[in-house]
Amino acid sequence: MSPESALEEVQAVVKFVASGLGSSAVDQILDAENKRMAENLSSKVTRLKSIALDIDQEAVDQNRYLDGMDSDFLSTTGLLTGSVKRFSTMVRSGRDNKKLLCYTSVGLVLLFFILYFLVTRIQT
Repeated sequence: MSPESALEEVQAVVKFVASGLGSSAVDQILDAENKRMAENLSSKVTRLKSIALDIDQEAVDQNRYLDGMDSDFLSTTGLLTGSVKRFSTMVRSGRDNKKLLCYTSVGLVLLFFILYFLVTRIQT
């Protein structure tokens, strides 16, 4: 029920009651209706306040989570950057390191296949 329709309904009731009652009875009816609407509004405001506090707490939690992810990504980026620099240095060096690089690459490929096999085995 919208506030406008509730107000119109109250005004119609007041006109009907006012035709047969005194002004003190009309005042009592209006006062009771006013209290009922104030309680209704108070409960809605309380509910909205609770929702707003929940949203605020959720935003704080999400920001904390994202800050943690940011620091994790920064540390991973630093680790990968150092690894790429070492790998580039090894590739640019002499022939002996190229043989080591080949063995390392083959070993890593085999390691990934073994891990893939184990992970798919565990999931099924």
